[in-house]
Amino acid sequence: MNGRRFFLLFCLVVLATGCARGGTYALYLRYDPVKELSSLQQKLGATMGLTPFKDNRPEKSLIGVYWPLGGKPYYFTSQPFPLEKALWEAISQTLSQKGIKVVPRPEWGGDPDSLGNVETDSIMNLEIKQFWSEANASLFTPRILTRVSFVIHLGVKKEGRVFTRKVDLEKEMSFPIWEWDREQMARTVNQVLATVFDEFFSNPY
Repeated sequence: MNGRRFFLLFCLVVLATGCARGGTYALYLRYDPVKELSSLQQKLGATMGLTPFKDNRPEKSLIGVYWPLGGKPYYFTSQPFPLEKALWEAISQTLSQKGIKVVPRPEWGGDPDSLGNVETDSIMNLEIKQFWSEANASLFTPRILTRVSFVIHLGVKKEGRVFTRKVDLEKEMSFPIWEWDREQMARTVNQVLATVFDEFFSNPY
């Protein structure tokens, strides 16, 4: 190996392991739709009740980890915190941007007979079964594997029905080592959220 190649390899190792102290950091979560979602109001109505989301994961404080080649791991929490609040606010913001008025609602049992007592056109809650993103360093292409699993309950007053859907997604992505940073981790997680929620809201029932 000549000196130039050795120096390049050394630089890559430094980039991969330079933040060896580890720690816990926040990833800002958001839902930026990729699809148009043009029929959203037609399906959901002009007003949507959002109940508090539920995090049913065994470990609720973290959403991911990065394992460097050397040193301590980096752990990640959601911003906003906790995760159920981050997802609630992400969906609320997107629905509002699409012209749907979001009304915070208390707990909702998911009974179709209760829809007549709901003042909004539709009502939704979400259960978090799994939400984890794990990145492993390498000399050239760190890999990020993200797994999410949600159960979404959507009550639609005009239909008189409650629709329940289980959403599971596992996605692996890789990047050149020189593009790796915590913002890349956040972008990857948010891309997964966009895929999951675009799929749901483009065809909610």
